[in-house]
Amino acid sequence: MLPRKTAWILFTAMALVLGALLVWPLVSVIGGGFWVDGHLSLHYVKGVFRNAVYGEGLLNSFKIAAGSTALACLLSIPLAWLSHAYTFPGQKLFSSLVLVPMVLPPFVGAIGVMQMFGPYGAVNALLRCGPVDWLGQSGYWGVVVLQALCFYPILYLNVAAALANIDPALDEAAQNLGAGGWTRFRRITLPLLAPGLFAGGTLVFIACFTELGTPLILNYTRCAAVQIYDELKEISGSPFPYALVTVVLGANVLLYALGKRLFGGRAYAMQSKATTRHTPKQAAGLKGLFVALPFALVVFFALLPHIGVVLTSFSQPGSWYQTVLPRVFTGANYAEALGHGMTINGIRNSLVFSALAVAANVLIGIGVAWVVVRSRLRFRGILDGLSMIPLAVPGLVMAFGFISVSAWLAGLPAVKAHPALASLVDVRVNPTLFLVIAYAVRRLPYMVRAACAGLEQTSVSLEEAAANLGAPPSVTLRRVTLPLIAANLVAGTLLVFAFSMLEVSDSLMLAQKMQYYPITKTIFELFQLVGTGRFLAASLGVWAMAFLIVTLAGSSALLGKKLGALFRA
Repeated sequence: MLPRKTAWILFTAMALVLGALLVWPLVSVIGGGFWVDGHLSLHYVKGVFRNAVYGEGLLNSFKIAAGSTALACLLSIPLAWLSHAYTFPGQKLFSSLVLVPMVLPPFVGAIGVMQMFGPYGAVNALLRCGPVDWLGQSGYWGVVVLQALCFYPILYLNVAAALANIDPALDEAAQNLGAGGWTRFRRITLPLLAPGLFAGGTLVFIACFTELGTPLILNYTRCAAVQIYDELKEISGSPFPYALVTVVLGANVLLYALGKRLFGGRAYAMQSKATTRHTPKQAAGLKGLFVALPFALVVFFALLPHIGVVLTSFSQPGSWYQTVLPRVFTGANYAEALGHGMTINGIRNSLVFSALAVAANVLIGIGVAWVVVRSRLRFRGILDGLSMIPLAVPGLVMAFGFISVSAWLAGLPAVKAHPALASLVDVRVNPTLFLVIAYAVRRLPYMVRAACAGLEQTSVSLEEAAANLGAPPSVTLRRVTLPLIAANLVAGTLLVFAFSMLEVSDSLMLAQKMQYYPITKTIFELFQLVGTGRFLAASLGVWAMAFLIVTLAGSSALLGKKLGALFRA
């Protein structure tokens, strides 16, 4: 265990860091919406609700989040239950494939979906029907389906973990008392699933409520996320953007509290996680095929966006029009994309930003985990809670908060007096500092959870032995603790690096000059180019997808079943 004095020093340092990186941006946003002309005022917050355009945007965002979360539940709960209840042919393969949608940001998948389901796309050619717009004129259903197909694995992981913790003796007792299968599921399984379902559903709802990239690609502009993005140009001249972001943040908190009240208010506690070992039923032959069929269908539809992106990347511009498949395949898109000045610059920027974010995350993650797991401080849970804030606060809100902090710092006289410092802290001039901070903050929970998992699996007696031999805490950490948790740290590092490379909201909002565009902003800008833009963007998206697949595979090999814990609230 850490000496009390060392624990307090580390606790204070980590609390200050998290306060500056997490709390300050949020306070800055809220203050910008309520603090007007030197005093508190509700004028602009009320104005958001009085404005018909903002009101429609908030309502549409709620509809998107509700629809996406509901669809994600319909996809994930049956699959998790089937995987828990049965063993069937191909189970390991399907259990891996259902997680594949996480390797591609939904806004990149939208490129492939538009090519396949557009008025003159592959689906209409296959069905030999007219120019039917399967995504809808407004794009609402396209956004809902794409986001549900991308985020349902988060719910699947949470529900699967909750099912694994249910004592099978409870179900057996109910069955012995004559309860049918549906009654047992409704009265026993579902209430015990509520915590995991609520945790996963909350993450999905928040992500969908403020998802920016997908509505932008599908041109669904009547939602709060796109309205905030469009208001960036007014951030220095009007409190309205702050008020809108404050309302979005408040809506997330309110909806979370309401969901907690409705679905998490009751506690159905078991005396233990399992008094007997759960034994799944063997489903072979025709029954096994029926059990595997839902997995096959969900995987097929979930991978359609990925298939569309890959096919688009290999199709010659103009050759995939009113045909099921491209008429001409080519690799020229990859050569042109990787040779494009914007692409090379975007990849280089993302590598630099992500590497720096990883370095910051390693230091903060180890510091927080060391205090949380290896100290007896009464308030150590505060650090753990602070480090999990990015899971509950939308990336859109955090990005806006960093812009607000940047504007305040850039306006300080002491900063203005030093041009180099002014350039560093002004996101409009050079967003490097705040992009690195944003990437580190957004993925901090992954590193903290990975480090905590490693420390919890490592006996504290080894560290105590080193301390008894006179080694100070810093030497014990460097010579004993870090080598023992190296695999966990490497897995966390891989995840932080990969997801930082593909961060969407922060990249779209913070990178305002082409020379600093990261890869996701580059994909978005390429997509908007007339002619070959969509095909170049798809090629770059496939590169990003392959990169994340390799990273997740490496992380899974190092963390095993604990990989899913990184995506749970």
